Formats: sequence, structure tokens, C-alpha cells
Amino acid sequence: MAPGDLERILSGLVAGQDERILSGPRGGNEDAVVVRFPPGMALVQTVDFLTPVVDDPYHFGQIAAANSLSDVYAVGGEPLTAMNVCCFPARSMPPEVLGAILKGGLAKIHEAGAMLCGGHSVEDPEIKYGLSVSGVVHPDKMATNRGLRVGDALLLTKPIGTGVLATAVKAGRPGANKLEELILHWCARLNRGGAAVIRELGLRASTDVTGFGLGGHLLEMAQSSGVCAELDLAAVPFFPEALELAALGLLPAGSVCNRNHYMSRVRLAPGLEDLRVALAFDAQTSGGLILGVPQDQLAQAQAMLQASGDLSVCIGRAVEAQPGGPALSLV
Repeated sequence: MAPGDLERILSGLVAGQDERILSGPRGGNEDAVVVRFPPGMALVQTVDFLTPVVDDPYHFGQIAAANSLSDVYAVGGEPLTAMNVCCFPARSMPPEVLGAILKGGLAKIHEAGAMLCGGHSVEDPEIKYGLSVSGVVHPDKMATNRGLRVGDALLLTKPIGTGVLATAVKAGRPGANKLEELILHWCARLNRGGAAVIRELGLRASTDVTGFGLGGHLLEMAQSSGVCAELDLAAVPFFPEALELAALGLLPAGSVCNRNHYMSRVRLAPGLEDLRVALAFDAQTSGGLILGVPQDQLAQAQAMLQASGDLSVCIGRAVEAQPGGPALSLV
């Protein structure tokens, strides 16, 4: 891509000097940014990027940015700065496509209240986009995936099955446009509501649901916490469209790999539907949070999530782990 094209694309992305930025992309065009750091806070850093899951470049930018921001929200943090990470086939695709992706990402960065402070791009045969994100969290108001305690309820904040939906979109299935709208609605949604619940209620256990699927991330959460996660499969909010498409065989390869990898560590109750078991390991993009909530805070947590427009579905509980037993039980 010609330098002039890149300058034109980036010209409207980094807004005027934010008072929190001491040195950065404006003025001296620095490669690094220096920002004021809130006193008494801890730093959260993450980076994530992915290949397109929808056809519209602006929508893809929104989803990829929301996905990158999610890791900050998963610990109860608030995003502070973001930097673009992008790979783009500049010789075979018009620069306006890249511009649309970056504008979609910027919309989510602004929605999160964070600052775009530059980024890095390389020429690549395949489009990839995401963010490097720095956030802040109070050390006494953060959650981890090792904080589950016996008796905690498991709350899920987004439906499951976006891996199947994205596969159908890529395959050009009938109704792909409606499926893309459904993916956009949920995958571009920020997990800030769940993060606020973590901070306000002092929750200690949380993780977001992404590439390992609901079952994979829940299993890792339970193992790290030394408990067994009991997942009520009938309570999981699967997309009806995902159930229908999976029944036709549209399960992504990554989802099949997830199930094959994790099943040796999972106990299955008799009579479970194979399709729902498979979808429990569907690889998600920008999925929701799993919150571990003490029973005496469950009603309050659900009310807060509902007020923010999120799902607040109780999908199971943490129970005592048995010696040598599995960390995940599907019932």
C-alpha cells in the first residue's frame, strides 16, 4: 500500500489530543504512546486479532474490536488505550476496505471510552484485525478464572453458537444476511455490563467465552479454581438457528477439535442430546462472560445485567471436586 493511502486512511482515526495523552501519534508521530495512569489502579494488558467472521468490513471491525476489549472486561477492568493490529492484502484489495475495518474498530473503542493511540499494519494475503488493549482495574475489585467457589452460580451473558452461524455465513447459506445481522448484534456487543457487575459486587470469578467454547473455558475455570463446574445443558441459551444449522452438519472444524480435546475431562449425564453437547464446545467469537456469583448475590447480579441489556442466564453451579474426578459435568 502506498504511504499516501495509509496516511489518508489514518487521518480521521486518531482524534484531537486527549488530555490523558502526554506523548503519542499527534505532533511528533511517536511510535509509542505515553498516558497518565490513574493512581491506585493496576494495569491490564491484552492483545487479540482474528480473521473475518462476517462479510461487511465495518461490521468485522466492530466485532474484532469488541473481541479484543473483552479480556479487559473479563477481569472487571475498564479499557484505557487501544492500538490497531492489522494484516491486509494491499495489492489485491482496495484501501477503502481497510478504512472501513478500522472505522468499525474505532466505533467500539470510543463506545468503550478508550483512546486509539496508533497501531501497526503489515501486508498479508489474508485480512486479520484486532487490538492491543491496555486497561485499568482496582486491585481489590478484580476477578480471575481461578476464583470459583463451591456453591457459586454460573451466569452467562451472551447466547452460544456464533461459530456455527459464522460458518453458515462463509458458506453462503440461504438467509446468510440475517445470520450476519444476528452475529453483529451479539458479537459486537461490549461486555462492559458484566465488568460493572464484577466491580460493584466484588465478584472473584469470571472468564469470557471465545475460541475454546463454553465447555472449554468453563472447564479451565473450574480446574484453576479446584472445583467441578456443573453445567445444566438445558439452561444454556443456544441460538435456535445454530441448533438447526448444526443438525445439518455445519459444525466448524475448531468446534469439533474442542470437543475431541476436552471430552476426556468431562462427565456426561445419561440421556443428553448429542447436538447440544457438541454446541457446548462451539468456538465463539467475542462471546459473553461466565460470572461466578455467590448465591446471596445472584438476584442482584441478574438484575444489574438485565438493566444493562445483557443476558443473565444461570447455566449451572460450582460443586465440590471429587478426587480424580472431572472438572466439568454436563447434566
